[in-house]
Formats: sequence, structure tokens, C-alpha cells
Amino acid sequence: MDLSMDVVVMLGFVALVAGFIDTLAGGGGLITIPALLLAGVPPLQALATNKIQAVAGTFTSTSTLLRRRLLRWSQVRALFVSALLGSAVGALCVQFIDANSLDIIIPVVLGAIALYYLLAPRAGDVDTVPRVGPAFYRFCVVPVIGFYDGMFGPGTGSFFSTAGVALRGQALVKATLNAKVMNFATNLAAVLVFVFSGHVVWLAGLSMMLGQACGAWLGTHAVVLGGTRLIKPILVSVCLVMLGRYFWEQWA
Repeated sequence: MDLSMDVVVMLGFVALVAGFIDTLAGGGGLITIPALLLAGVPPLQALATNKIQAVAGTFTSTSTLLRRRLLRWSQVRALFVSALLGSAVGALCVQFIDANSLDIIIPVVLGAIALYYLLAPRAGDVDTVPRVGPAFYRFCVVPVIGFYDGMFGPGTGSFFSTAGVALRGQALVKATLNAKVMNFATNLAAVLVFVFSGHVVWLAGLSMMLGQACGAWLGTHAVVLGGTRLIKPILVSVCLVMLGRYFWEQWA
């Protein structure tokens, strides 16, 4: 489809802001998907184009963390594969089912995440005792979140981060860093499916990839410097805003 150059440039700027927020707390799709729809991109093409730009952001943040040795590949490799496979299945399924059915589940999950951090303000400050074992987390929790991301996407980073804190007892900074690797995997799998399906709007996607990469680079450094005190309020805010958006869509 044809998009004017000013719309393409604006989408790139939107992606920069989304990449920064997504790296800190997830929820970048809350900004980019509506922007694509407002630009006149059809829903399935909007999902596909959103993934092609999102993979640039998560790749930037993941490679930065690995290069700075804040993450070790040997420790996150299995999580990467589990997230990749879950997302690939989700991206295949979304082409045959109505993704709007997720509107029943997502508000409940978003509300639960926001309440978790509001009612347990010290959650994620330090490592605690895990509530589930590594095998259950790797083979059940991570693929399910990956499936959701391949099918739809917004909030995936928040889901991964909160799952790391609540289920694996990780400090929020560590959970957020691990979430970047898993989110890169889910975006990569979805991109491969969507590219071969021919649904990507490439001009918009390339502009947004550049914006996402810049935003993710800034966000990664903000995570490292700001820690929990920066991530937690943004994470709660993103969940509440996304929750408000879903209710608005239902009532509007």
C-alpha cells in the first residue's frame, strides 16, 4: 500500500517513543499498532508491520545487554528457544482466528499486573524464593506468553517481566533484562511468519525499525542506570493505560 512520506516519518518518530517505553516496561505496541491503524494500514498488515519494527528494538536492547555482559547467552538460550516456538505458533494461528477474542483475557491480566506491584510495592526489589521450577517456567509459562505475542503482542514485555518476578523470584531489573531476550525471540518468530505471508508494509516498517532501534538503545541504558525505581512506576502506568484503552474500546 502507498503511504505519504510525512506519515512514514511520523511513524518512525512514534516507533522511537514506543521503543524507549517498550524496553523499560513493555507495552510499546499500545502506541505503534494504533498509529499504524490510524495511518490506514489494515489490521493484519498492522500486526505484521508492528512486528518487523519491534524486532529491531528488541534486537538492539538484547545485543547491547549481551555485549555489556549484563546477560549471558548460556543462561537465556533455553528461554529464547521456548519463546520463539510459542510465538511462531501464535503468529500462524492469528491468520485463521479472530484476535479480538483476546479482549476477554487481556484486561484481566493487565489489571492483575498493576495490582501486583501496587499492593506489593517491594516486589522485585531483590531476588526471592522461586514459586515455580525452571522447567515449568521454561516449557509452560514462556511459550504461552510467546504464543500471545505472536498472535497479538501489546504488553508482552510486561508479562515476561512480571512472570520473572512473581514466579521465578527474580529482582525486577534482572526480570526486565531477561524479558528483552525473550521478547526478541517472540518478535523474530512472528516476523519470519509474517514476512513469508507477505503482510508487511515495508516502507512504514523500515522507518519504524530505525526509530525502534534508537528508542531501544536509549531505553536499555535507562534500565541499567535507573533500576527498579524507574522501571516499576512505568510498568504500572503502562498496564493501567493499556487497561483503560481496552475498556474505552468496549464502551466507545
